[in-house]
Amino acid sequence: MSNIFYHSNVLDALVPITRFNRGEANKIFDEVRESGYKIVVKNNTPACVMLAPERYQELMDMLDDQYLLVLAEERIKNDSGKTYTFEEILAKSGRTFEDLEDTPVKYGVDFE
Repeated sequence: MSNIFYHSNVLDALVPITRFNRGEANKIFDEVRESGYKIVVKNNTPACVMLAPERYQELMDMLDDQYLLVLAEERIKNDSGKTYTFEEILAKSGRTFEDLEDTPVKYGVDFE
């Protein structure tokens, strides 16, 4: 995984807002695609960060991974040592395996 914010020179990432006003949006978008991001500056102050869609997705994936890591660490910390089989969980919830076959899966993969 690459570092999405690595840039050999941060000054190269700066884009004055006036370039948009001069009709250079397409060129700036090309630069974003090439470098991964640009920092738009208005009145010498960063106004926003433009990310290429791939970089944005990479950042969201990193946040998801971090959330799952924190969740896993918390669960490990609070682990009672008790484990349950799938059948025990079904029984505890009052369901059977057959019940699950008729349950629609919202975000699943159809393996048939």
